[in-house]
Amino acid sequence: MSDLTRISGAELAGLLGAGEVSSVEATQAHLDRIAAVDGDVHAFLHVNAGALEAAAAIDARRAAGEELGPLAGVPLAIKDVLVTTDQPTTSGSRILEGYRSPYDATVVARSRAAGLVPLGKTNMDEFAMGSSTEHSAYGPTHNPWDLERIPGG
Repeated sequence: MSDLTRISGAELAGLLGAGEVSSVEATQAHLDRIAAVDGDVHAFLHVNAGALEAAAAIDARRAAGEELGPLAGVPLAIKDVLVTTDQPTTSGSRILEGYRSPYDATVVARSRAAGLVPLGKTNMDEFAMGSSTEHSAYGPTHNPWDLERIPGG
């Protein structure tokens, strides 16, 4: 099977729906990729410790015959400006370091309800004031294809 981290979400959703791959396999592939390259790329500020558990829950629901949404089991990165209950939200700023929201942002709640698996929170310009991801209080993110270039917003 091709590298699960290099196919589109739609392609991965098709493989998941057809039972050709599990959400745990897809999520583990993405977590492995994060572990392998994020020391250089610095795209993630937080990696979700519960990602594999969430993926396993989707796999169990699918195995039980539950009708799931078309993207159920697909791993998802969440920009750090979106609040989540299970991970810190800093908006790329040390002012909010360690902040935990009592609720999920609507888009996060809807993605969870659709069965997407949150991988973690991605770096960003502090309070979204920029477009290059060079001005995060936690350091810049680098382009994964050329570490000397910016990744864009």
